[in-house]
Amino acid sequence: MSEYRRRTILGWIVAAAGGACRRASPLVKVGSSEPRRAVIAELVAQHVERRLGIAAGRDPDLGAGLAAHEALLNGRVDVYAECTGFALTSILKRPPDTRPEVVLDRVRLEYENRFRLRWLDPLGFEDGFVMVIRRDAASARSLKTLSDAEAQEAGWQVGASGEFLTRPDGMATLMKAYSLRLRGGPLTMAPEAAYRALREGKVTMVAGRAADGELLDEEFVILEDDRQAFPPNQAALVVREESLARRRGLYEVLAELCGRISQRAARQLNAEASQGGSAAAAARWLTEL
Repeated sequence: MSEYRRRTILGWIVAAAGGACRRASPLVKVGSSEPRRAVIAELVAQHVERRLGIAAGRDPDLGAGLAAHEALLNGRVDVYAECTGFALTSILKRPPDTRPEVVLDRVRLEYENRFRLRWLDPLGFEDGFVMVIRRDAASARSLKTLSDAEAQEAGWQVGASGEFLTRPDGMATLMKAYSLRLRGGPLTMAPEAAYRALREGKVTMVAGRAADGELLDEEFVILEDDRQAFPPNQAALVVREESLARRRGLYEVLAELCGRISQRAARQLNAEASQGGSAAAAARWLTEL
């Protein structure tokens, strides 16, 4: 074989390999702030792949708090789901507001002006903090609200994630609005461990999130935040303007999910993901979209 022919064939091989890599690389990257919420990212990724016919990457653990926001800013991901109240108070450092539409409008405007990030309309569910007790305890003491819980002299043993204990809209906000009597300091534990501890009677109250799959269990009940201590936290997709400009049709496809995931559906998705994985749960839900 001549040197010229050998180099030509080698060039074809390199070019073909490069083309395969380009075809396999994700064209849209979807993230999640934590693995426990990764089913929404998986749902978005599958929807984009199905509707646009392109590869979508997944990053299920960007990191809680500001880490996910930074990942979006620096282009590690193109889109992820965030909550309005957290964005307002923790990212933008603005005072809280109890009006969901006002919070969304403020977040939407500042993200556009400061970060060139666009908020889509809410997905249809809340995912802010909620305080949960066992239903039998609520029935025995006629407890419906956090004000009712405040009046309990026996006190509460609280189980909560480290995020709840450190975020400005978490434990500090709760105790500012309600003078709950506590039996010792809050116990730090993972969300799934907190619900298990509540079921077993090791704690008497846990800080959960409104979309937790465990809340489908009739054994648990959310105490109403009757003083509106926790800010509204509507879940919505946040996407880079640069990504929308680069991928024609991406905005329209993402917008198809807005308002389509009810509170119960979000809990079912999280529950199914914890049992059978995010991919299967998302695929099942998308067949009903």
